[in-house]
Amino acid sequence: MSFPGMPPQMGGGASAGMDPQKIQEQQMIKLMQSGMESCPVKMALAGGMGFGLGGLFGLFMASMRYDTPMSSAIPGSAAAEIEKIPMRQQIKAGFKDMGKSSWSSAKNFGYIGGVYSGSECVIEGFRGKNDLANGVAAGCFTGGFLAKSAGPQAMAIGCAGFAAFSAAIDAYMRMESNDVAADPII
Repeated sequence: MSFPGMPPQMGGGASAGMDPQKIQEQQMIKLMQSGMESCPVKMALAGGMGFGLGGLFGLFMASMRYDTPMSSAIPGSAAAEIEKIPMRQQIKAGFKDMGKSSWSSAKNFGYIGGVYSGSECVIEGFRGKNDLANGVAAGCFTGGFLAKSAGPQAMAIGCAGFAAFSAAIDAYMRMESNDVAADPII
């Protein structure tokens, strides 16, 4: 007899006559699939991917920013014009600003990704369905949770905003595709 999540027993059933290496391979596949279905793993992956993407986004946005004051390039000095600051100090200040912006965006994106993914997984497990309502509810929870320190009105606005954005993205991602090249099995 075989139980869910346990390796198949030898001597009968589907594993009879299979190579031990194939059996081990099947066990690893099942283990990885069950890991990818667990909420903590989904939450950690979404948080990690959000952290990485947020870091890249922050780096890009800091490099495109034109309003960065260069007066802080030389500590303890009065505000100086950019032409009067040595090139090395300009580069150092620019990289420092890019690093701060990148780190800040990485933390925020990772936090949002983890909260959204974790709440969506819990809601999906509770409802037992995988539909648009899970993403909308998770978006509402995430928006409200992020605005919790600003008061109930901000929580309601955050809930509505994140829910609407999540609904729009999920609806687009679940749209039927008429492109035969996108799905060759049709």
